This record gives sequence, C-alpha cells and structure tokens, in this order.
Amino acid sequence: MRILALSFIALYACLTVGCAVSNKDMLHFLREHEHDVSAIEYRVGIPDTIGISAPQIVEIDGSFQRIQPDGKINLELLGEVKVTDMTAKEIAAKLEVLLGRYYVEPKVTVKLASYSSKKYYVRSESGSSGPRPYTGRDTLLDVVMGSGISFLDWTSRVKVTRPAYGDEPARTLTVNVDKMIKEGDWTQNILLEPNDIVYIPPTPIAWIGQRVRELIYPVGPAIQAYTAPAYIRDADYVYSNNNRGGRTTSQFSAPL
Repeated sequence: MRILALSFIALYACLTVGCAVSNKDMLHFLREHEHDVSAIEYRVGIPDTIGISAPQIVEIDGSFQRIQPDGKINLELLGEVKVTDMTAKEIAAKLEVLLGRYYVEPKVTVKLASYSSKKYYVRSESGSSGPRPYTGRDTLLDVVMGSGISFLDWTSRVKVTRPAYGDEPARTLTVNVDKMIKEGDWTQNILLEPNDIVYIPPTPIAWIGQRVRELIYPVGPAIQAYTAPAYIRDADYVYSNNNRGGRTTSQFSAPL
C-alpha cells in the first residue's frame, strides 16, 4: 500500500506540476498590472444593468436599465440608445450629448448595477465551483479566498488558464497562493480576464482518496449491505413489506 501511495503521488505530481512557467507567459498574465486595478474600465454588455443619476433631469434620474438583446436601453425622452461595449463614463458622455437637445449642459453619472455579461470560471474539489460574474477587478487572491477552500485544496499549485484569443495561444500559469498569503508576495496576484479558468487542485493525499473512492464505488452498495447490522437490514425488510401491503412474520428488536 505504501508503494502504491507513493506511485499515486509521483503520478499526480507529474500531471499537476508540469513544465516551469516561462518569463513570456508570466509577462502575459501580469501585463494588466501595469496600471492600478481600480483603473480597469469595464465595458458593458448584454444583459448588464446600469444605474443613471441626473438630478436636473427628472425623466431619467434614478432609473435602472437592463441592456436588451439588441444592445440598447430605452429611456424616457431619448428613446432607444445603444450602449454595448461602452464604459460607464462613455455612456454618461453619450447621454449628455443626446440630452443637450433639451437641456443646457446636462450632467449625467452612470454606474454599473449588475455584472452579468462577462464571466470567469472556478473549479475546486472541496469549495464552490462554477461561473462567476466578471467585474474587471477580480484578482486571483480574491477568487481563491472566496471559494471556500479547505485542507483538501492544494493552494500552492493553483492553475489559471487563459483561453486562446486571436493570435494569442491559450496559456496556463501555476501560482503559489500559499506563498502569496504567508510572505505577502503579490507579484503573481494576477488580474483575471473574461473567460479565465481558475483550477484549485486537490492535495496529493486528497487526490489519492478520490481515486480510492472511485475504485470502490461500483462495489460500495454491496459492501454497505454486508457490513450493515442485521437488525437494520431486518427493519428495512419489514418496512418494505408493510408499505407494499404485504404481511410478514419477521420480528426484530433494536439493541438497547
């Protein structure tokens, strides 16, 4: 068993560790950190929701608009306005220009009320997995710490895969989040992009446990039935017969 466990660990390490990350790949993932995270400009899409503030313009002040499938919002006084692939500031500027027909120097502020058009993806063996709304301010540390990780997660080998786009090939980066937390090393706290995939793998021991469960899964029911106390099996038999309307003379008594 010891040899088998060591073999499992060696195999898992080979599959998980892979090749060393090149400087080129690291620069590709970190290029977004050439500016502050707060400076990221989110471009709205379908079906994001925006909130509009314009205290001097009662027709639109305080309204919330969900972007429709045609990429437009429908505002009183202005009608349909196309806003997809624009930032909040650009939408505000566009509305100010359109409102200039009716008001002198109108002032409009636009904020994102919900992020629904863009997503990134998280997979964790013990924590929460699935798509997450992309906000433009999502860092790797935010994602890992918000995924409900446990001792079963190998947080020193977190993988981030960025799908191929245009001439850029798909890339995968392995990040030691443990080091980031323990030593305050933020050099690899990358800023996620839409469609990024974050994979938090299980530790070698947790991985072995999963493989063992897979091996015994087909015979699990038989083992459970064989090892269950006799009085429980008898009780199940009596209950099943009674619910079918049958009669049985089987008796059982639970131990005190």
